Amino acid sequence: MSFKRRQLTNSEYESQESDSDSDSEDWKATSHFTPPGPAVCFDESQSGVQRPLPFPTEAECFKLFLTEELVGEIVEETNRYALELQEKREPGVRGKLAKWVTTTISEMYTFLVTVLLMGIVKKNSLREYWSTDPMFATPFFASLFSQDRFLVLLRCLHFVNNATAILSDPLHKIRNVLISLTSAFGRVFVPYKDLCIDESLMLWKGRLAFRQYIPSKRHRFGVKFFVMCDVKTGFVQDIIVYTGSTTDIKHYEGLGVSGSVVMTMLAPHLGKGHTLYVDNWYSSPTLFQHLLSNSTGACGTVRSNRKGMPAFGCGKMQRGEVEFQENGQQLAVKWHDKRDVHVLSTVHTATMSATGKVDHLTGERKIKPDCVLDYNLKMGAVDKADMINSFVECTRKTNKWYKKIFFHLIDTAVLNGSIVHRQLTELLEEHHTPRRPSTGGRPAADNPLRLTARHFPCKVPQTASQGSRTRRHCKVCLSGARRSKQRKMTKYMCLACDTPLCISPCFEEYHMLKHY
Repeated sequence: MSFKRRQLTNSEYESQESDSDSDSEDWKATSHFTPPGPAVCFDESQSGVQRPLPFPTEAECFKLFLTEELVGEIVEETNRYALELQEKREPGVRGKLAKWVTTTISEMYTFLVTVLLMGIVKKNSLREYWSTDPMFATPFFASLFSQDRFLVLLRCLHFVNNATAILSDPLHKIRNVLISLTSAFGRVFVPYKDLCIDESLMLWKGRLAFRQYIPSKRHRFGVKFFVMCDVKTGFVQDIIVYTGSTTDIKHYEGLGVSGSVVMTMLAPHLGKGHTLYVDNWYSSPTLFQHLLSNSTGACGTVRSNRKGMPAFGCGKMQRGEVEFQENGQQLAVKWHDKRDVHVLSTVHTATMSATGKVDHLTGERKIKPDCVLDYNLKMGAVDKADMINSFVECTRKTNKWYKKIFFHLIDTAVLNGSIVHRQLTELLEEHHTPRRPSTGGRPAADNPLRLTARHFPCKVPQTASQGSRTRRHCKVCLSGARRSKQRKMTKYMCLACDTPLCISPCFEEYHMLKHY
């Protein structure tokens, strides 16, 4: 099991170490602890997508978040900013801005789709997407935009009126988009029982007052986000951008910075019986007790020197050894794997379970504490979201930090849109009763079964009145659109389709052509 280490400033470290007033003497060793758990039982019937769409497309799911109203605001500010840039242009100097034409909502959606496609079709520079070199050419991009129009749209892309912006807000350049998207995330999807909160880092090496250095992250330098995900689906429920002392969180006395982040993000979900999974930067006995009093369970790795943590045995533990301690409401675990691991939980019992793996040296089955197994299984939702976005991320190198955050948020909206589409599709497949296939009329708009299954001709079953002379009207001759209709009788049919057909050419046309 891997664990994250994070460098804290002295002020943050002091606030974290003083976040608990629990007495470590309340803890005692145990081997049969059963937690009281949250006072409220979680009701899963209200979870999932809250705005179901009939037969949804991926585009419709995406537009649940990036609404036409939000795109309209972006279009308005982009047009305003383009005019500001034109006014600042020196007289007589020509360039792309001189050819600026007011953008529209439709063009802005096309622009965003183009940027998303660039995350799939990777190239070294933007200009290569319009290259006419046969080795590198991708004509599809030129069919959407000219190179100059795309570059000028990218340059003028803006999200706030500079004249009325609140300059004291470090995120004033992107605040409107951030609020709109995170509000839509919470409005469209209600999470299931298990949630997790973790940090995410967007690469940024330019100058920025709230740029962070986290050596355990892949990028190390960048803009840090606090992210809350639904464990079951991977849906990104909420995002907070870390901006130092001005971070948009409500400060809770006695919980420190990390505890305040947790309480701010969980505020809409308290009192419903959720279970939260966090790493050792957030976990503390005081925070977990505060969550438990709000009918919310919690589990996470924890630092052994947190105030309020019990004093475990001083002896060196062998691999696989475990020690449980409880204080009546929380379970603290010290388990030795490759190193000592400390876990705190308000929802797990003091039991060990098999991992399904075998120790190749001893031949014995490997076992771990239940809380460790659950933590390993459910804590990785934020990292998984980062991994998925990394494959197709549309963020590119830019001189404007707020544009990079915007494209990062667009990637997140695409991820959430795909999750919503999958959820609605699964729901439709589970409850939809397929219609009985029609034997008359025009063919269906999608690919019907007659084009995909295996079909063989056979003779029309004889009737008592006609005997061997039994005939039926050929469907293609009677209703086909490729030639003049005629009432032609045939003694052959397709048994699988229960459809009378002339053996040639109608049988072939009916099973090979969508519009026969």
